Order: sequence, then C-alpha cells, then structure tokens
Amino acid sequence: MTRIADLIHDWNQAGSFRPSRPLQFDDETLRDGLQSPAVSDPTIEQKLELLELMDKLGIHTANLGLPGAGGRPREDILKMAQHITKKGLRIGANVACRTVVSDIEPVVEMSQKAGMPIEVCAFIGSSYIRQYAEDWTLERMLQNTRDALSFAQKHNLPVMYVTEDTTRAMPDTIRALYSEAIELGARRLCVCDTVGHATPHGAAAVVRFVRELADQHDATLGVDWHGHRDRDLGIANCLAAIEAGADRVHGSALGVGERAGNAPMDLLLVNCRLQGWIDNDLTSLPAYVAAASKALEVEIPHNYPVLGQDAFETGTGVHAAAVIKAFKKGDVELADAVYSGVPAGMVGLEQRIAVGPMAGRSNATFVLERLGIEPTDERVQRVLDAGKSSKRLLTDDEVRAAAGA
Repeated sequence: MTRIADLIHDWNQAGSFRPSRPLQFDDETLRDGLQSPAVSDPTIEQKLELLELMDKLGIHTANLGLPGAGGRPREDILKMAQHITKKGLRIGANVACRTVVSDIEPVVEMSQKAGMPIEVCAFIGSSYIRQYAEDWTLERMLQNTRDALSFAQKHNLPVMYVTEDTTRAMPDTIRALYSEAIELGARRLCVCDTVGHATPHGAAAVVRFVRELADQHDATLGVDWHGHRDRDLGIANCLAAIEAGADRVHGSALGVGERAGNAPMDLLLVNCRLQGWIDNDLTSLPAYVAAASKALEVEIPHNYPVLGQDAFETGTGVHAAAVIKAFKKGDVELADAVYSGVPAGMVGLEQRIAVGPMAGRSNATFVLERLGIEPTDERVQRVLDAGKSSKRLLTDDEVRAAAGA
C-alpha cells in the first residue's frame, strides 16, 4: 500500500498552523437552525436523536433553544437536558437568552431538574447601527449586562456573553461590553457575525482583538465564533477565526439557520479534521445530516460537498479511469485520494463510478463487475451506448437492462 502523504504535496500545510488550545464545537441546529424560515420544528424524539448523533461525533455543546419563548420550546429544552444526563452523554447544553433577567430565570430551575449545568448564552446587540435602530445607549446596554449576569452569577449559572453583530461594532463598545461581562463572571466571550458581513480577514481581525482583550483579563477565558453565511463565507470565516484565537466555533447541520443560515457543522468538522486540528471519528456524519434533513424537512442538495449524493460519484471517463486503476492496484486509500480532495472513507462513504454521456469503456466494465455481471465486450458496448444516449448517469437498474442481465 502506498502512503498517500508521499504522493501529495500539500500546499495547505505551507507555514501550517495548529490551535494552541483544544478546539471545541457548539451545535446550533436546535436553536439558530430552527430560526430558518424554511425548516419544520422537529418532534422531541427527532431532537433527542440529533443530540445523540452530535455526541457521537464528539461535538462538545449543543444549543437547545430559547427558554424565553416559553411553551413547547421550553419544555423540549428540559427534556433534552434530562436526556443528556439520563443517557450519560458527553455533550454539554446551553441556551440562548436575551441579556435580561426574565430570560435567564427559567434556566435556574431547568438546571436543577436536569441535574446538569446549562450554560447561559446571554446575547445583546453591539453594533452602532443596532443601537441607533433600537434607541439604545451604551450605558443602558451595560446596565442590562450587569443586571442579567449578576443574576446568573448569583445562581451559579455558567455564562457565555454574546455580542450580536460584533463584526460591525466599534472597538470601544466591544471592549466595554466584554470587560463588564468578564467582571461579572462570564467564562466565554462569543464573537458574532450576525448578518454574515465578515470576510476571513475581518473575522480574524475581530477575533484577534477579542482574544487579546480576554488575555488581558484572564488567559483561561474562552473565545467563541458564531458566523452566518450570507456571503457564503461561513466555513472560511470559521477557519480564519480559529487561526486568530477562537477555541470554540459554532455551526448547524447542513448550515440551516436565520436567513441564508450558519456555517455548516458537518463541513466544519470535515475541514478541521483535514487540517489535522481534530481527530474525531466522522463516520457517523452521513447519519447526522440524514437525521437533520428528515427532522427539519430540508433536502440535502445533490452537489452538497462531502455528503451530497454526487460528492463521491463520477461518470466522466478520464476521472473514472484513474479511480478504477487505483482500485485495480488493490489500494482503496489511493482510489479514495487520486481524484478526490476529501477521502470518502473518512465519513464512512466510498467512491462510486457510474455510466453516463461522458463515460468510457472502463466505466461500463467497472459498473458491470460491481453488479456481478460478466463484462463481455457486447455487454460493455451496450451499456456504454445507453450511457452515451442518456442525459444523465444511468441507475443500476438501467445498467442491468442495457446489459440484458
């Protein structure tokens, strides 16, 4: 077997970076994900299934919802937290609360009933445009912060202090808000690209600013990154934020969330694994996105990276020939890398060869062999002809029919 690393010069590793702190992930599927206009609110059974799959993937925390919403959302939060303790899951729980006491009050009872600490993600708008629209003053924002976090501190609730729209906020405002939160016991500071404004350069700049601010107070404080993908920069911004000092990054299954959505957690895990920053077992990722797709009633696009139906399938003759030659060497790892930037086996999948308009004889031969049909010259030609006359890749049944098998 050939060592793949000896066959690939990886320019991604030029001047390579490794996080100085253990990297963590916070899953927002069951909170921000449910704020997507297109999704359906899952049943509690579906939410519990997703929690277990998150835990299996090694995701560290899950945002369970907005307790301030009351009703079923609040009931489901408690059931999910109790499920975590009952099943002995490793995943932690947090909830999103406005920086007001009335939102945080229910969390005290929830934590007691669940028998576990539930982290309060206390959020407040920080950009001047938001202040102007809401008629807020900085002093009012600081007072809300003092009132809410003093209450959380009194009841021993762990707090992540979240500044919304951080990527468009003024440095002095960010400094004032976070400094107040730190003094009141917040252990994590969350930098938010709430409207998907940031570029990777901007994401790195604001995270670096907050990391330096945190270190001035207490080097053990955590810094989170929560980014949206309105400009389709979700993953790129996450990677930039990590390199700038974020030690926990947020995402959601399939990238669902407010407006265009969040950074996709599944692809975030894949990219961090390929960077060598984590070693999580990702073979359950297909089950995770399938469960999310079903629960949220959101289809997985065919061309969705890594986990879409087309991600590891090719009907192009030149591409398929290279993969087939690697398979014939008896080297699955080589076949998984020769025409793929992501090893299918890493996520429990495999490379697939199909027959279509751009296929060659090797495609038809390989597919017939895979189906257990002897690839005689006549059968290969019939299958190849069927592929050439088709507008798309042939299904296995269509291959069988063309082969007369």
